[in-house]
Amino acid sequence: MTDTTAGQALKDYYLCRVSRELSNLIRRDVLTGRAKFGVSDDGKELYQLAMARAIRPGDFRADYYRGHTLLLALELITPEDVLAQLYSDAEKDPFSRGRQMVGHHATPLVDREGNWLDPTRRFNVSSATSPTAGQMARGLGLAFASKLYRQVEELPKGFSQGGNEIAWTEIGDASTSEGIFWETMNAAGVLKVPMITTVVDDGYGISVSVDKQTTKSSISAALTGLQAVDDSTGIDIFAVRGWDYPALLALYPQVAEHVRRTHRAALVHVQELTQPNGHSTSGSHERYKGAERLAWEKEWDCLVQFRHWIIATGVADAAELDELEKQAKKEVMAARKRTWDAFIERLNDARQALLAHFPTGADAAPGFAECRAQLSKLDIPVASELIDHVRRLRLSVGPEQFPPALENWLRDAQRTLRTDIGSHLLSETPKSPVRIGAVPAQYPAEPRKIPGYELLQRYFTQKFAELPELFAFGEDVGEIGDVNQGFAGLQDKFGNLRVFDTGIREWSIVGQALGMAMRGLRPIAEIQYLDYIYYALPMLTDDVATLRWRTAGIQACPLIIRTRGHRLEGIWHSGSYLAPLIGSLRGMHLCVPRNMVQAAGMYNTLLRGDDPGLVIEVLNGYRLHETEPSNLGEFTVPLGVPECLRAGTDLTIVTYGACVRVCLDAADLLAQNGVEAEVIDVQTLLPFDIEHRIAGHLRRTNRLLIVDEDAPGGASAYLRQQILEVQDGFRLLDATVRTVTATEHRPAYADDGNYVSKPQVMDVVDAALELVRY
Repeated sequence: MTDTTAGQALKDYYLCRVSRELSNLIRRDVLTGRAKFGVSDDGKELYQLAMARAIRPGDFRADYYRGHTLLLALELITPEDVLAQLYSDAEKDPFSRGRQMVGHHATPLVDREGNWLDPTRRFNVSSATSPTAGQMARGLGLAFASKLYRQVEELPKGFSQGGNEIAWTEIGDASTSEGIFWETMNAAGVLKVPMITTVVDDGYGISVSVDKQTTKSSISAALTGLQAVDDSTGIDIFAVRGWDYPALLALYPQVAEHVRRTHRAALVHVQELTQPNGHSTSGSHERYKGAERLAWEKEWDCLVQFRHWIIATGVADAAELDELEKQAKKEVMAARKRTWDAFIERLNDARQALLAHFPTGADAAPGFAECRAQLSKLDIPVASELIDHVRRLRLSVGPEQFPPALENWLRDAQRTLRTDIGSHLLSETPKSPVRIGAVPAQYPAEPRKIPGYELLQRYFTQKFAELPELFAFGEDVGEIGDVNQGFAGLQDKFGNLRVFDTGIREWSIVGQALGMAMRGLRPIAEIQYLDYIYYALPMLTDDVATLRWRTAGIQACPLIIRTRGHRLEGIWHSGSYLAPLIGSLRGMHLCVPRNMVQAAGMYNTLLRGDDPGLVIEVLNGYRLHETEPSNLGEFTVPLGVPECLRAGTDLTIVTYGACVRVCLDAADLLAQNGVEAEVIDVQTLLPFDIEHRIAGHLRRTNRLLIVDEDAPGGASAYLRQQILEVQDGFRLLDATVRTVTATEHRPAYADDGNYVSKPQVMDVVDAALELVRY
């Protein structure tokens, strides 16, 4: 062994001991009350060191809730960074500003103005999530972007070095039982993308042993059917023991070089790992591991074996290693003291600034002295504790004795805390879609009407010619141009790398789009019918919708999900259940255009912005004829701005999507019977009427009818809450609010089924007449 190799081994051992001490400290600080929850790297250090040797600038990581060893090895973080996240120190947590639990790392991809940073100069960590196996789909997308940067000409510069970047994805062995793991590995084999998936196998999934999790008790054995042969599609599979330092150092660079060259995905099964501190601080592994297993883990701990190897090869003796371990512990404890002291000092300063506003002397009500004493006793005076005590104080002493200075402090403190916790749900940059103003559609002197699907073909043709970074894909999107022909002919024009088919795999389709969007591309991922979006909902709600918020604005993913729903007869492709999407996709824009012209305007808005969006086209509108705007590729529909389609004085009908046409027909009938109903298309459900225009309409009509195709109490309940509570609309009403919705059961087949299941013109007419007679 050379002196250089020996020196590197000692450096690696020291770094591993720093990481282990950090893991031990995480557990200790949770159990003693300094932090709420902890997960760490104990037992998983060595493979991360080997991985660090193979990583290159420009690579991306899609990890789970561990991995500080890797980032320490790459000198991307310090122990103080990890501890700041552990303590939820928003000011010092560089990954999430205190919003994520420890172990959820991220590096900046965009600046505060929404401009992309150069990812080719550093290792890029996509923000981790906790839901098991969810990172797999994101890793697929990050890797797929490399394939596109290698094979597609005229893509934006500064995002890739010839598609040479690897997406490093990690997953715990038990999580490979999740369907998305298998879906992703199959897709990675089909697509041939540079993705290395490390399966971290310590024999358990919390308390459930591997024999109850995986066929053959080995994920590498279970996956042999995906093993590539020669140049065929598939993946390469490797297995290595997680305590074998030389084998790990040899394997990871070899695998990485092969993957970079061939763009073929690989799986590295790291076996025989241990978990000295248990899965997390939520429980002890002694409860479910027997004495024999615990004894084995103690002996085969990767750091114990690393120590044996160093001594056996003569790199260092036991005394030298003992000294390194002492130094590592000293370094981590010093980092802990610096991090904690700085955190508590800021909290104490904030407490003293608050107490300075408290009145003193004989005139002060007794409650002030009591509250001061309670605040002074707080060991960790976080902002929420201070705010809650002051709110209770105001309640007890009454508004008359509550000083204006304290009232101002409370107002500012609550506003600051809400901002610290809640900012960046949507883009706050100049590129935000809600900041893109309306560009009205223009029509030629001699307008012509064409079917909706043909209008979309013309629209997408213009956009693909204009934007080389634009891609579209999904089930049946490529060769036939989607089931409703909106992309028909585009693959022939722009090639099968920009418009292409995928397998039936909704979750990983969204993950594919997410990774592409995080790397500067503009994907339109199609989910064939809205009903199918629930297969992808975990990806959308846990990852896409939260990405900007959970990173406090340092990462973004301006993807577009295109789908269709509403009026089709029959149970499975009726696509009108929007309440689950409204509730779970905060952080995305939810667009419900009434026709294809409006859809095109919304696509234009989203493509100019930097937020993710979901566009739900009207399924039975593709054959309806619409007038084509002369500025089809330029006009924009503002998001969060309703449009009044028909004026009226007797009542306001609020609706969206396919129900717009139903309501307009109903309004015609009502007018013939002396009732003037105005019809408002909300256009987007998220955001909803940000200027509170609907309340302005209610000031004139004083009656509100909500029509939507969701189940009773679904989207209509959300619309009521927004109009009556957020806009204070209940003060403007002279009658109860009525809703016309679909039935509780699914839409039935054929004319009779549709008539009963979905809102009909006469349902709207009858409800409107009842309201005006109220």
